[in-house]
Amino acid sequence: MPFLADRVLDLGLNVLDVEANRLDITHTEAATYTQAVTTFTVANKTALTIGAPAARTPSGRRVTVAAITDGTVTATSTSVSDDAQFWAISDTVNSRLLAAGSLSAAQFVTSGNVFTLAAFDIGIPGV
Repeated sequence: MPFLADRVLDLGLNVLDVEANRLDITHTEAATYTQAVTTFTVANKTALTIGAPAARTPSGRRVTVAAITDGTVTATSTSVSDDAQFWAISDTVNSRLLAAGSLSAAQFVTSGNVFTLAAFDIGIPGV
């Protein structure tokens, strides 16, 4: 039966806990750092809080990205195609995109406003 120790999974997730310092919400899912922080971004939050790796249900490990209540909106939606639909977490010190995924629901945004985002988990399933 395959097995990966928690330490192996935790070291991968630890990068998010230690190196991530910016979350962007984007209108298109980012695949690169530049797309996340420049090309597709509609809002961002620096000084993230991401928890240490912990047990994931039903198996594996996860980190929790803390809720955001004061993100900065930098663009205005003019159609559904430029609504905030994805999130991207980056390490700006090393210009690296670390993780990206879909928001639970698209958000219409207006430049100058504040955005909020509920806490969410990023995980690696057990083997």
